[in-house]
Amino acid sequence: MKTKDKIKHLQELNAQAESGGGEKRIAVQHEKGRLTARERIEYLLDKGTFRETDKFVTHRCTDFNMGETKIPGDGVVAGYGRINGRSVCIFAEDFTVFGGSLSKAYAEKICKIQDMAVKMGCPIIGLKDSGGARIQEGVDSLAGYTDVFLRNVLTAGVVPQISAIMGPCAGGAVYSPAMTDFVIMVHGSFMFLTGPDVVKAATHEDVTFDELGGAMVHNEKSGVAHFAVNNELECLDLIKDLLSYMPQNNMEDPPHRACSDDVNRMDDPLDAIIPDSPNKPYDMHEVIKRVVDNSTFLEVHRYYAMNLIAGFARLDGRPVGIVANQPAVLAGVLDINSSMKGARFVRFCDCFNIPIVTFVDVPGFLPGTAQEWGGVIKNGAKLLYAFCEATVPRITVITRKAYGGAYCVMSSKHTRADINYAWPSAEIAVMGPDGAVKILYRKQIKEAADPKQIEKQLINEYTDKFANPFVTASKGYIDAVIMPSATRPRIIEALAMIENKRDSNLPRKHGNIPL
Repeated sequence: MKTKDKIKHLQELNAQAESGGGEKRIAVQHEKGRLTARERIEYLLDKGTFRETDKFVTHRCTDFNMGETKIPGDGVVAGYGRINGRSVCIFAEDFTVFGGSLSKAYAEKICKIQDMAVKMGCPIIGLKDSGGARIQEGVDSLAGYTDVFLRNVLTAGVVPQISAIMGPCAGGAVYSPAMTDFVIMVHGSFMFLTGPDVVKAATHEDVTFDELGGAMVHNEKSGVAHFAVNNELECLDLIKDLLSYMPQNNMEDPPHRACSDDVNRMDDPLDAIIPDSPNKPYDMHEVIKRVVDNSTFLEVHRYYAMNLIAGFARLDGRPVGIVANQPAVLAGVLDINSSMKGARFVRFCDCFNIPIVTFVDVPGFLPGTAQEWGGVIKNGAKLLYAFCEATVPRITVITRKAYGGAYCVMSSKHTRADINYAWPSAEIAVMGPDGAVKILYRKQIKEAADPKQIEKQLINEYTDKFANPFVTASKGYIDAVIMPSATRPRIIEALAMIENKRDSNLPRKHGNIPL
């Protein structure tokens, strides 16, 4: 073949690959309000930086007349480029080609880009839009999926992994995004292991795709997804924002930005944010936004286990992970779901050198047989384990209640937290004054002429003596009692001091977190 013929052939292959499943299928994709795989990549990456790999790869299946239908690229677009000037590896499943179904060759393309991400030390992004395994390939497609899963595991904690569910993600395909660091779901997309027909046959339940595995199902109920967005462009913009808080890999620190918010800014309204009544709620979001740079907070798992808040912010331009009890939901108690949510987020931050700031207002763990039988002990231990294991800089601020085992769990000094502050409103004790008095003075109350009056008096005495931060501070478990209005400058000052801290765990293959 002459050179001019090779050039012509190259142009033809490029055109075939870039046309995906053809104009009709692309039109159907657009009618559904979805972009094509290439359009998604073009929007997400910096203009002109995408370099595609394995563009001409085709499947190797000859059964079921598959040998007659080979399209270059085989249903997935893979390669590398830049987002805001930083390198990323990316693959985008193409629903216009065989419904985005995965073949062995398709899986090999993803595996190659996963391996490249580790070698380059950069994040990997997967844009998911696939009908699942390519049935015509049988066990080869299953082998391909498992090859991808293996790399999800080996890559975990080495480079950030982000999955965006932009269409169907069904069957075994769900395990790959489930093992990545963050999952974003576009409304109208879905994830499930077994479809509505299988569910109906097995359980006689009539469910729609959205009811079974839609975006809000996995954001509110299962906790599989971390974000829900209205459309694809919002999803792609969120990926850019999310990456801005992360380092490229586990050997780097997260990127600092110039800070336009005064690092010495005091916030007087914080001095009055804690209600006089210890049982009255307030919104911890308000505390967080008044402390962080420009009130900007990217919340993770916003709709799941809302009694605990987790997310990213900046302080003096430094990315930090925020973990906080939310007294406006279930009084801020810890339970099974919030413990898992917090543990996962803490471990991510620790993997990628992101300092953790914890705001504490927790009356304890949620009581009840449902929690006990559901494993609140084991799951609460996950959060405790995560904080104890973490070696990144850690600052804790107790705003109000810190009772019982929940005090221990929420990044207390005893879990190796570096700097622990308390507001004057902090109450740190084994349990609340009401419960403590009923146990400690049970006989005295029972024998009193006016039990209610003596109980009230004892509660007030116990509160004055123990339900304050000064006893804890006298024992060195709190480094300083600070005015709420000074929280921002004090945290920023402490972060600057401990940013180069050295801490490590004992040599081991890995710990045995109570899963």
